[in-house]
Amino acid sequence: MLEALWDKAVQTLGGRPGTSADLAARYAEPHRGYHNTTHVLAVTRDVAALAGHRTPEDRAILTLAALAHDVVYNGRPGEDERDSAAWVTDRLREAGVDPTPVAALVLATIDHTADDEPTALLMDADLAILGTSPESYERYRQAVREEYAHVSDDAWRTGRTHVLQALYQRNPLYQTPQARERWEAQAKANIAAELETLRA
Repeated sequence: MLEALWDKAVQTLGGRPGTSADLAARYAEPHRGYHNTTHVLAVTRDVAALAGHRTPEDRAILTLAALAHDVVYNGRPGEDERDSAAWVTDRLREAGVDPTPVAALVLATIDHTADDEPTALLMDADLAILGTSPESYERYRQAVREEYAHVSDDAWRTGRTHVLQALYQRNPLYQTPQARERWEAQAKANIAAELETLRA
């Protein structure tokens, strides 16, 4: 599935398919509780839904960035994104596609800020999980905690509270109108509920 999405996007950009040999294996790594195949497929689906008004080439670039944004995941913020950008740069050069716009989108996930619409679309799709049903959000929360199982409960509460408060204080949380319409209200409710449990 991941390879098919990759090949279609590469071909839309005039490139040669078949350059994503280890893509699926990376997302299936056993240490990934949340940043796995399910997550990357959801981000790919959601960014496609948000970007329906963009050109086919823009959508292909966004698809490749969604597929690559967590391809390297070892729990090292910043370093993982840079390694993922390096991975996609190598694979797209092999495919004969300019990697620059895709790698830039992947690098933007380091701090989740956007100066243009394509970047905002990817950032919003990556955070779409926050605006899902309470049941889905709880599964997400448990999966993320699983990835940080090596962190003590106290350290987890401190770090998670810091992250969630920063997200909650964004007004708006999502950067594009279509994402705000889909997810904003539910995301704020989900985050507020988790913050309450962390303070308890």
